[in-house]
Amino acid sequence: MSAASAIVDGIEPGSELWAVVYTLDSWGFDLFDTRISVWTVLMALAVLAVALLLARVTIKLACWLIGKMQGLDTAQRLLTQKLVSIAVWVLTFLLTIDILGIDLTALAVFSGAFGLALGFGLQKTFGNLLAGIILLMDRSIKPGDVIAVNDGISNTVGQVKKIGLRAVSVTTRDKKEYLIPNENLMINQVENWSFSSREVRIRVPLTIAPDADLKLAERLMLEAATATPRVLVMPAPAVWLMELSEVGAKFEIRVWINDPEEGLANVRSDVLKRAWELFQEHDVALPNRALRDLDLRDTPALQELIAAIRSAGQPADRAS
Repeated sequence: MSAASAIVDGIEPGSELWAVVYTLDSWGFDLFDTRISVWTVLMALAVLAVALLLARVTIKLACWLIGKMQGLDTAQRLLTQKLVSIAVWVLTFLLTIDILGIDLTALAVFSGAFGLALGFGLQKTFGNLLAGIILLMDRSIKPGDVIAVNDGISNTVGQVKKIGLRAVSVTTRDKKEYLIPNENLMINQVENWSFSSREVRIRVPLTIAPDADLKLAERLMLEAATATPRVLVMPAPAVWLMELSEVGAKFEIRVWINDPEEGLANVRSDVLKRAWELFQEHDVALPNRALRDLDLRDTPALQELIAAIRSAGQPADRAS
């Protein structure tokens, strides 16, 4: 017996409320063994509203209680909250169907086609749901982690703010929030900069003039890296000479930080600015391409060209 029928049977016949209910119930039609009227529709909406309200309150209360548990880490809390939410919604659906008196066997004729259409339509949704549960179970990605997602087209770097049932919320340094489907994190390459350790190494390339004092420049670069506020003392900064050429001596300053969510470019900028100030104080020059003198007058190729021009009877000075 449905909730609408139970309420009608509980009203005293002949009363004003009974008359209103009877009038609303008379505006409708019968479908198989089910009565569909204005009254049953209103009752169904009321039951749905109460069920949704109770489900949301139950989920919020359960999530609050799970959040107070000290024995669970962030990923375990999220996973437990998601599983509880799914269980509450499934139970709410089944109880609502029972209260409304809907006979699911009456829909057996349409269940095959409906299930097939639902499966195709919600394929991605269920895929993202399962991917989110797997990510929370293996704890490869947690809220607060700094990740880089490479989908073959672009590379998104940001901090994980929330892991939802469908997508992961990633906020970049530009304060742009990307909603990346959970399934993408399962099939694409993901760099987790804070998975086992929050320490991240930054490489800062720097080239000095070929005639500069290499030992002095190395000492100044190391001093600039050490003086940068976010650079860690341990592991200690290092300066490596990578290449020697006519362009100059190419160095690489390697520093470590433990707060990648605050950005990497600003650390590179701080190190380079401090190195530049120290170079200016100690007269360490940077490469200057404008001062490079390329003398081509005595090269064999040019001599052959002049000889060929002269043999053709053309003045060399005119050809040049």
